[in-house]
Amino acid sequence: MAGRRYRDPSGRTLADYPRPSLAVDTAVLTVPSDAAALHVLLVAHRDRHRRDRWALPGTFLHEGETLADAVRRSLAQKAGVVGLTPTQLHVFDAVDRDDRGRVLSVAHVSVVGWSRVAPAVSARDDVAAVPVAAAVGLPYDHDQIVALAVAHTRARYAEHPDPDRLLAGPFTLLELRRLHEAVLGAPLPKDTFRRRMQPQLRPTGRLRQGAVGKPAELFRHRRGAPAVPRP
Repeated sequence: MAGRRYRDPSGRTLADYPRPSLAVDTAVLTVPSDAAALHVLLVAHRDRHRRDRWALPGTFLHEGETLADAVRRSLAQKAGVVGLTPTQLHVFDAVDRDDRGRVLSVAHVSVVGWSRVAPAVSARDDVAAVPVAAAVGLPYDHDQIVALAVAHTRARYAEHPDPDRLLAGPFTLLELRRLHEAVLGAPLPKDTFRRRMQPQLRPTGRLRQGAVGKPAELFRHRRGAPAVPRP
């Protein structure tokens, strides 16, 4: 069969079927150091009507390129962010999702510390981090991608302490709770949070010095415990 073009039972080749374009879009979520809310990274985007709008960083898949390569390329070129490893979230395939034609998007999500994206946000006018609640009216179905990324992230933070390791060094339970409140977008009962999260942490045996009031115990993520996987 070598050299013969494949045909299915109806006699068609692969080229006889419609081939929609394939794109990737990435919701990069973070908590700025001066904010108490979950933010998403947006980039300036000009649509086919030459309207300037904000959108998620994304691109079309190139020939010979993997989805992961396309994601890394789009983040580097569109947002000036490198070194992230976003995870596939969902395939968005509504027929009318893109007015340029039939385009399927493989949505990705990455939850990272503010230091990973702050240089690009501060250096470029075409990159911004906005609260997820304000990320509405985006082109295509990026509103839905952001909403799904936020829902999955909040579900993970509701059960596990800082699964994306946004707190790099030793931290107090208060610092951890404030991070979770920023991600979840709601206040958390102190005692309930402590009972749920403290057993999943590793005490350091040290106290936070220099703070007002009684010194608070410092914790770390459990040694060797991997970050909780994304859906």
